[in-house]
Amino acid sequence: MTETVTQPWGIITHVLLCGWFLWCLRFRLKAALMLFAILGAAILIGQGVKSVIKDKVQEPRPFVVWLEKTQHIPTDEFYNLKRKERSELVKSQLETQQEVPAWLRKHWQKETGFAFPSGHTMFAASWALLGVGLLWPRRRTLTIALLLVWATGVMGSRLLLGMHWPRDLVVATIISWALITLATWLAQKLCGPLSPPPQEADEIAERDDEP
Repeated sequence: MTETVTQPWGIITHVLLCGWFLWCLRFRLKAALMLFAILGAAILIGQGVKSVIKDKVQEPRPFVVWLEKTQHIPTDEFYNLKRKERSELVKSQLETQQEVPAWLRKHWQKETGFAFPSGHTMFAASWALLGVGLLWPRRRTLTIALLLVWATGVMGSRLLLGMHWPRDLVVATIISWALITLATWLAQKLCGPLSPPPQEADEIAERDDEP
């Protein structure tokens, strides 16, 4: 689940979701295109805000705290190192740790930054919240269910992989909600409503009547 948000797979996920959402919103295409343009900018701003918060709060990842307890590597010394040096340290310290799977060791080597808030959660939660807000009136219940399961899976995987604490996910979700709310409001302000127009309402009614 985590890899669907991690680069480069996150770009593919983003493109696929954009394509499907635009199809679902084709009756409001102008407003939808504006929304995704604004949303793209909002996500970039959000990632910037996330990076600033991470540098200010400097909360260690759970696996770094575990390294401190088991390998006696103080967290402050760990984060004083450059990213490449952190990766090399994780690799050298865990080479003989058979209880840590090789794939998890590699994952830890790649993600040695601070924990708070969760960028992966911001990405997944943004799409899930957007799905609930825009696709629920269009009766796209299967898409909404899949988005919610996917977002929950991404968030759960971040906890299981030792990347984040629960509070990281909660705050990231709140930030996502604020960004989605702002982006949707701006899009409707500039291009009109995103709610289903009369012709789409007829199509929705026909889908509802299908056995």
